[in-house]
Amino acid sequence: MTIQDLIKIYDTKKKKYGIEAYRHISNVLKEAKEQHGKDFTGNDHEQSWRAFKGKNLEKLIEYIITDEVHALNLQVVNGNSLERTNGSNLSKELSVVKRNLTVDYGEFGLHLPDVDLIIYDPKTSKVVAVLSSKVTLRERIAQTGYWKIKLASDKATKHIKVYFVTPDEDGTLTVKKPTKKGRAIVEVDTDGSYVLSETNIEESDKVKMFDKFIDDLKKLLK
Repeated sequence: MTIQDLIKIYDTKKKKYGIEAYRHISNVLKEAKEQHGKDFTGNDHEQSWRAFKGKNLEKLIEYIITDEVHALNLQVVNGNSLERTNGSNLSKELSVVKRNLTVDYGEFGLHLPDVDLIIYDPKTSKVVAVLSSKVTLRERIAQTGYWKIKLASDKATKHIKVYFVTPDEDGTLTVKKPTKKGRAIVEVDTDGSYVLSETNIEESDKVKMFDKFIDDLKKLLK
């Protein structure tokens, strides 16, 4: 099972559901899990699948948004590729992107925030937005809120929007009130979350279905 297999499953959903395909990400993951299980040799399939799913959800989201991001004359890059690579191995463009995203910890150095995808302007290497993605909120949302606060506290990075993209499989974002802790963090400490699920959620300025993401990105560029 590879990311290409996951993309193939998504593409079949896209043929069937068109622009609504994003709502079927949980089904894509279910089908992929079955296939992953058939190919798996070892003792703990569940653990192996969780690792695969965590690593490849962000790649699937990157695949889903890349064409539309490019249509806005922006680029998208995986956070790991900046994290793992030292400056001398990066192109000048990405080296400047990396510098434009780092958080200053004073005597403890400059460090990149833990984010999955970075959207930036290739002409200037200015970072427009960063995305984190997880299947449920509890795995990462407080961390995403932390990075928003750190980026917002420095003049050089305070313009960067910090978003969370999720199938929200445990339903943390479904209702506004009573508000679950994960939704409260999204509403107060991030720039918003976009949900890839079949369930309709109670939307707000910060919590929306995923189909609103590109429109919101366009608004940032105005």
